[in-house]
Amino acid sequence: MTELPSSPVKRPRENNKLNGSTVTEGNIKMYKRDPAHRIYKTNVSFGRLKVEGSVLETLYKFKSGLYKSPVYEDMGFEKLKERLVAIGYPKEINEFKYDPAFPCRGLWFDRQFGTLLKVDCYGNVLVAVHGFRFMKSWEIGKMYPNKYVQLDENRIYVLNTLFNIPETYMIACMIDFFITKKDYEQSDMGVRCGDLFMSYKSIFQDIRNSVDWVHYHGDMKDYTVQNLETFVHKDKRLPLFLERIRQHGQKTMIITNSDYKYTNKIMEYLLDFPESELHEEYVTSSTDAKKPMFFKDGTILRKVDRATGSLSLGHHMGPLEQGCVYSGGSVDVISELVGAKGKDVLYVGDHIFGDILKSKKERGWRTFLVVPEMAQELKVWTEQKSLFDQIETLECEMADSFRNLDSSTRDVPDISKYKKEMMETVHKLDLSYGMLGSIFRSGSRQTFFSAQVQRYADLYTSNLLSLLHYPFTYMFRAPSMLMPHESTVDHDLTYAAEDGDTSLGLRQRPKDFDIETPTKIMRQNNVPHLHANMPCKVTHYHDEDEDSDEDSSSAMSDKSA
Repeated sequence: MTELPSSPVKRPRENNKLNGSTVTEGNIKMYKRDPAHRIYKTNVSFGRLKVEGSVLETLYKFKSGLYKSPVYEDMGFEKLKERLVAIGYPKEINEFKYDPAFPCRGLWFDRQFGTLLKVDCYGNVLVAVHGFRFMKSWEIGKMYPNKYVQLDENRIYVLNTLFNIPETYMIACMIDFFITKKDYEQSDMGVRCGDLFMSYKSIFQDIRNSVDWVHYHGDMKDYTVQNLETFVHKDKRLPLFLERIRQHGQKTMIITNSDYKYTNKIMEYLLDFPESELHEEYVTSSTDAKKPMFFKDGTILRKVDRATGSLSLGHHMGPLEQGCVYSGGSVDVISELVGAKGKDVLYVGDHIFGDILKSKKERGWRTFLVVPEMAQELKVWTEQKSLFDQIETLECEMADSFRNLDSSTRDVPDISKYKKEMMETVHKLDLSYGMLGSIFRSGSRQTFFSAQVQRYADLYTSNLLSLLHYPFTYMFRAPSMLMPHESTVDHDLTYAAEDGDTSLGLRQRPKDFDIETPTKIMRQNNVPHLHANMPCKVTHYHDEDEDSDEDSSSAMSDKSA
């Protein structure tokens, strides 16, 4: 696992109001949109997406950020309790009530020791919880040497989806229940009651299987459809957004794992606005996609009879028709039928693995991650400025303790008070998000979830409809990702070489480099080239779309506008 290089925490000074404004970064002023409407760029830059004929095939997963939190998680937790009791777990677990302050996305569950872990991108443990008990530093070190754990799929399960949130809390509830109940004796890898031994792995597997049963065989979807206003966000801007896509000659397709019946009810509800002339017929859908299998072999693509919900026999071979619904399929089949190549597609989803990682790694699609938690993340980021400033101040004071000291120093500076205050400050900051802190960081340390977002999501934001605030010709540009030696050394400093430093100039031609003589040798000995010619024109194209012929009139903008 590798962490993408990034600069230290630096916050641009914006106006007090959280609206579109001119922001000063250093000596440069640039316009930035309202943070609630902003879309953030993580890695390579790209502008317009297009295929032959300037037709954009944009595949949007409209269910991103669809469900209301925390009422939807609460309902899912109740359904999960019912299933666990039904398969034999103690009825006492019915007393558990969902607590939205506890779980967060991106945690790892260790099947061996039964711990929920918040880790950085390298696997270093930032926070460890066993049941409801937050483990101390020495306990973590004893269980995980060097406070490090490797991402082994046979041992670690990554809880990185929105549907995993109630599951995360249930894991904590169940483990705490068994390790604290007097009838059970706790061991390193599970609990024992008489002749019965329950490993943490088996408890987790029962919870995991129950979650799948609730979603695929239980009445959770029926209950959701019966209470759409309670559980589903309905935004009157959605028909407007779809209409603007259509007006620009662009196409939209829904790819969902949900069945036709459920998807149809959801879409009817989302698009049911009397003043809107846009209906489902403008959107093509593929249900029962079985992602992430969809991004490899997939399944047979069949057409759905919208009147009966039945599937056609055999493979659908014709073009995809506007407003029609299909079932199954694969990325190869869909791409061929719509005539889109990898980077012609912008795929929007809320599942970092099933949507974003797979579509990026398997197909090279442009990816757009919806992170509903961004609203809370930005709220804390703006309201808790004093805590972020305090962390930076403490880091500076610790560094200052070593001022003018070198390898001859025998006295060790006492920085214990700074370290203690740093831990207390980070703890206060974490609690501003919830019991397990931010999904993106712990203090100045970025989480595994954060690293995945940076690596696999080209764009990310809190709401798909943030795209309404950008022109369709917009070029998103990533902020400069600085290495530590770049972010901590100011440009106005002078680099003074040490004696014996032979590295300077190694990649530069010496001043007496002879170009004319080799040219004569080439002519005499019929040698095509003895050295490369210095390029006189631009050789990098990472700021341009692949195979793009766009001219300079394309709309440009600020970084991570």
